[in-house]
Amino acid sequence: DDDDDDDSSSKDEESASGTVCGDLMHHDMGSGLPFRPGTFDGCISISALQWLCYSNSAGQVPKQRLMRFFSSLYQVLRRGARAVLQFYPETAEQAILISECAAKVGFAGGIVVDYPNSAKAKKHYLVLSFDRSTKTPAALSETSLLGEKGEYGVRVDQTGKKKGKHVRKKKGGGKTKEWILQKKETQRKRGKDVKADTKFTGRKRPTRF
Repeated sequence: DDDDDDDSSSKDEESASGTVCGDLMHHDMGSGLPFRPGTFDGCISISALQWLCYSNSAGQVPKQRLMRFFSSLYQVLRRGARAVLQFYPETAEQAILISECAAKVGFAGGIVVDYPNSAKAKKHYLVLSFDRSTKTPAALSETSLLGEKGEYGVRVDQTGKKKGKHVRKKKGGGKTKEWILQKKETQRKRGKDVKADTKFTGRKRPTRF
C-alpha cells in the first residue's frame, strides 16, 4: 500500500473497530515487501502499482522503488505462483517501465489491456509468473463488453463463430424501433451521452408535403 498518512489512520481505525477481516499491514511497497521467502502462492493488487511511478520526495526514484518492489515480490512468492497487478498508467512510458522492471528481476509474463478502445472500461493488468512458457490470458474486447445484446445482437465465442440473431434494418434504409433501442443501449455501455428513451423513440415521422 502506497497511501498517505491520512489513509493510514483511517485504516487503523477500521481495523480497531473490527470492520476489516484478516491481517492488515500498512507498509510502503516501494521499500520492498517485508515477508519471508516463499511465503505466498499468489498475489493480487488493485490500483496501487502506478503510484510507484511518482516521486513524493527528493529521495524517491521511481525506477529504484519499482525494482525493490518486484525484487521482493519475486522473493516472497513460491515457485509456480502467479501475480496479477491491475494498474492505471498515466502514460505508455510508465507501463513500459513497470514491465521492464518486472522482467529484470526474473518474472515472465506481460501486460494485458482489457477494452483498449473504451475510455471508461479500459484496464491494464500486469500478469506475472515464473514459467516462461506460460501464456498471458487473452484480453477482453469490445465484443465482450457488449455481451449477447450487442450492437447487432451478435455474440462471439472462443472459436470466433458468431451466434445469435442479426438485427437488420428495414428495407429501403429505414430503422426499426428494436434496432434503434439496441444501438442506444450500446452507446450507453460505451460511456456516451445518449438521450433517454421515450414513446416517440423509433416512431415514424409524418410524410412531408
